[in-house]
Amino acid sequence: MLLDRHQASSGAVILPGAPGGSAAAPVARARLLARRAAPAWVRTYSRTLVAVETALAAAAGATVLVARADPAGPGTALFWAALALVAAWPVLLACTGAYSERVYGTGSDEYRRVGRAGLLLLGTTSFLSYAAALELSRALVVVALPVLVLATLLVRYAARTRLRGLRAQGLCTKKVVVVGRGGAVLELVTRLQRERFGGLEVVAAAVTPDDRARVAERAGVPVGGLDDVLLLAGTYDADTIAVTSASETAAQYLRRLSWQLEGTGIELLVAPGLIEVAGPRLHIRPFEGLPLLAVEEPCFEGWRRVVKGSMDRAVAALALLVLSPLLLVVAVAVRCTSAGPVLYRQERVGLGGRTFTMLKFRSMVVDADRQLDRLRAENISDGPLFKIRTDPRVTPVGRLLRRLSLDELPQLLNVLGGGMSLVGPRPPLPAEVARYDSSVSRRLLVKPGLTGLWQISGRSDLSWEESVRLDLRYVENWSLALDAVILWKTGRAVLSRSGAY
Repeated sequence: MLLDRHQASSGAVILPGAPGGSAAAPVARARLLARRAAPAWVRTYSRTLVAVETALAAAAGATVLVARADPAGPGTALFWAALALVAAWPVLLACTGAYSERVYGTGSDEYRRVGRAGLLLLGTTSFLSYAAALELSRALVVVALPVLVLATLLVRYAARTRLRGLRAQGLCTKKVVVVGRGGAVLELVTRLQRERFGGLEVVAAAVTPDDRARVAERAGVPVGGLDDVLLLAGTYDADTIAVTSASETAAQYLRRLSWQLEGTGIELLVAPGLIEVAGPRLHIRPFEGLPLLAVEEPCFEGWRRVVKGSMDRAVAALALLVLSPLLLVVAVAVRCTSAGPVLYRQERVGLGGRTFTMLKFRSMVVDADRQLDRLRAENISDGPLFKIRTDPRVTPVGRLLRRLSLDELPQLLNVLGGGMSLVGPRPPLPAEVARYDSSVSRRLLVKPGLTGLWQISGRSDLSWEESVRLDLRYVENWSLALDAVILWKTGRAVLSRSGAY
């Protein structure tokens, strides 16, 4: 690598033999146009999905044929329908974009596309059966097709889990060049490097001249100018260009960059500058030919809140009933192994700043609060919380309860009483709330939760800033579907015991 005079002292790397980005751009574009094939892992992944899902369709059709009291032979309408299902299912999945590389591994769009293909299959089959007066088995329409969709979703989930594991090891990733102002680039690079399962590996950055030294030092990747994007992409075999929100990367620059990438197969991503706002709240709304990004207000009231509250109480009541033997065993273990009450009561702040008494199984000695001052020197938290990895106040049974998160189970009573929700931000202490600024206080717009994004993302291993960011993300983007995903992932987080101490 060559360093120019301006960058030699900072270590910011430019492309070899690239005296100016604009002069070398045609060469870089020609190199990119010559490389348009999808990565090998994408082809293998897609072919595997097609093969497995075709086999599922064949199994569904064969099961219906065999299960009939009078098995349908060749030539019958049901036989041809079962045969057509084998070809129709992967074709419909392809038509809805379920085999697009962009949906592999992240987000819920992949599952929605599978569901859309299932609705098309069910609607088409029902319409043809009625319109052509075909004698199809009800088992095909009512049982086999829904089971086929469910089985496909399970296959996609298993494939996604495997893919995310490979991406965490640095495999099956897309190489990305991040473009924009220094601060925005560093923030996006940090996020992508931390969340490696997303499948984006930062290989270079393109920033304004004044930011090159700082970005090169902190990001640890080659850095070029805003006119060096194609050169960086060609040199480091990038699949994606991610542009952050900044004045230098807007309007004419972004339009010119998109033209330069035409035909190269490189994906262009634009970060809107609303990192914590995502999902259904963002919409593209055209206004007199000008596309605008519309951001809907977060929903804190309405029928969804009523549904959430009802489900919280119903699930909490059922969980208390089912887990009552376990709760009794834990209560006896706590009572018999250390002096003091079984339950630990602590004042926490809930919805709208109102306080409530949170319940937990006692995992520490009785006078734990009085011993806090002598342990403050060992605090590893970077915020108002007190965290210590090996806390001498924790009892042996309490350590086990914390590892398995069993000490949190009495909070189901708080959920049943309406003070907490099953999913929400972490319930803060009054001392924490007293130090909140206006942005952090938005955590109090929803009920605190028994679990949440912080629970499935590392718990006590998270920094204060990261835990607040996750709580605010939940507040801004809450939905019933997100709650279901968090509850599903909580079991895995508890079993892995990461961040529990």
